[in-house]
Amino acid sequence: MPTTDATTAAATAATAVRTGRLEAPGATLHYEVRGRGPLLVMMPGGSADAGIYDTLAAELADRWTVAAFDPRGYSRSTLHGPAGEQLPGAHSEDIARLIELLSPGGAPAAVFGSSSSAIVALELLSRRPGLVGRVVAHEPPLVELLPDPAAGRAVFAAVRESFLRDGVEAAMATMAAGLAPEGGAGGGRYEAATGADEESRAATGPVEDGGATAPPEESGGGSEAEAKGKAGAEVDAVAEAATVRRMMANLPVFLEHVLCSFSGHAPDLDALRAAGPKLVVGVGRDSRALLPAVAAERLAQRVGSATAEFPGGHVGLTEDPVAFGARLREVLLG
Repeated sequence: MPTTDATTAAATAATAVRTGRLEAPGATLHYEVRGRGPLLVMMPGGSADAGIYDTLAAELADRWTVAAFDPRGYSRSTLHGPAGEQLPGAHSEDIARLIELLSPGGAPAAVFGSSSSAIVALELLSRRPGLVGRVVAHEPPLVELLPDPAAGRAVFAAVRESFLRDGVEAAMATMAAGLAPEGGAGGGRYEAATGADEESRAATGPVEDGGATAPPEESGGGSEAEAKGKAGAEVDAVAEAATVRRMMANLPVFLEHVLCSFSGHAPDLDALRAAGPKLVVGVGRDSRALLPAVAAERLAQRVGSATAEFPGGHVGLTEDPVAFGARLREVLLG
């Protein structure tokens, strides 16, 4: 029977991060892999990168080879030329290459996308259905599926124009004003209505004061396990702070080159209908009245796919990664 130390070492090895670089037309992609088993690709949305999935990937690495990555033009995935308009089709081909590289024996992969990356997941399913066995698309903000697509396009266009004229802070204020729930102030909910990085807001708590992380309190004693736990928490805090800084640095690319082209994308509904049994559309329990959830449910109705409710709101994956991961596990295995 394995000893406690051996069990701990095995668990640590299963969640250890292995990194790599993948060449793609026009970009070099950074990816991270944990675990063993069938491939699960976790696609970051908004201005997020692979770091947004650190906790969630570790939770799922006991059952899957979990791959996360920085989208092209973000963080450590460098473009070979100037940034230009980003399109879901090109991003979906990046994921196809990653699956072909990492999937054991060429087996179909599972794919999870949230917000803008859910749009990429849908494009991958419609273009390359043979590469995937299950796609979970959590609240893709597809304005073309809304009751009033022109109004949705106008909101996002105004955000982009505000960024180009006055910068990130002004763009976020425009987002808040344009997507506030009817009859009330935005109250910080604009991210949940658009995918424009509630991921960042949810993670900024430890780094609001210039990115500094408070040192752990000194203790007069404690066990070796407690000491290791404190050391691990300190490492996690440093990694989280670094992730947040990268995400904030990605916001200009997101606002200028991703927001409008992704949200305005018209999915291939016929192809998605044909691949419907592979698709599960996710909706947050707390965000059903907001733009991405409305679009998501209309997508499911149009293509006849299953829907699944997830804990939290549009970015429940950062609000409670453990609960979100448990629900994602159920959906993937269902």
